[in-house]
Amino acid sequence: MTDPPDASLTDRRGIFLMLLSVVLFSANTLIIRGVSSHVPAADGWVASLFRGVCGLAVVAALYGSGRGFNPRRLIGSRLVMIRGVVGSIGILAFYISVTKLGAARAVVLNLTYPAFATIIAALWLKETITRAAILWMALAFIGLLLFLGGDGHLLHPSPYDLLGLFGAVAAGWVVVVIRRLRHEEHPATIYASQAFYGLLASVPAVTKVPALPPLAWVALIAAAVVVSFAQLLMTRAYQALPVSRGSAMQMTLPLVTAVGGFAFFRETFHLPELGGAALTLLATWRVVAAR
Repeated sequence: MTDPPDASLTDRRGIFLMLLSVVLFSANTLIIRGVSSHVPAADGWVASLFRGVCGLAVVAALYGSGRGFNPRRLIGSRLVMIRGVVGSIGILAFYISVTKLGAARAVVLNLTYPAFATIIAALWLKETITRAAILWMALAFIGLLLFLGGDGHLLHPSPYDLLGLFGAVAAGWVVVVIRRLRHEEHPATIYASQAFYGLLASVPAVTKVPALPPLAWVALIAAAVVVSFAQLLMTRAYQALPVSRGSAMQMTLPLVTAVGGFAFFRETFHLPELGGAALTLLATWRVVAAR
């Protein structure tokens, strides 16, 4: 009989994979921000198109030929289709908000998705929300108002702020769908659904691709490959870590992205925005921990 794997070793591996996924997610966002600022044609639609194509290629290379990926489920399962369609809409909204709002601001808005996932799970799956979770969600939305009102206009967020929040709602819905699928589908098929439907949703952007300079091609392919591995690493990390700990580590993503945004693009926040972002992210993490 073999000895069980050392729990501390598994824990350290999960921490390493989660931190690496944070770095890769941040790198993806910063690359998209950089290439769109230098090549306007490389917008959120084009970035989503490249992510779809490269995501499918990565999944096929790693999990194809009977190693887990089942392409027929992409159109043969209603829940897989929902995960793909909603996920592709969320990614498109996120990428457009990155190109319009900046990397760090878009990431903060997107990382409110656990709060929305909790609400959707309660409405759809009839999951119970604890009083602690309700309190933390209220604080998260107060922080969000402060963050969106950093310029003094609390009730007038920009259309791209609202688009970023819409992307977070979509991401929250996706989390709930994945929870339903985790015992039925292989993670590769679940991830591939997002890439497949993201590709379909971004087909209109094909007309912009021939006009892209070679450097933009390289950057967009690199960003798409990086985020594919980030997604797969995060999935692996959650298999070794409690959800609360993994979510807490994911909340470092805005910090890493903000450092990169300041270093490369001189992105800055006003003090009320920083306070609102900190309150929102802390409260969002506590929503997960309180469930």
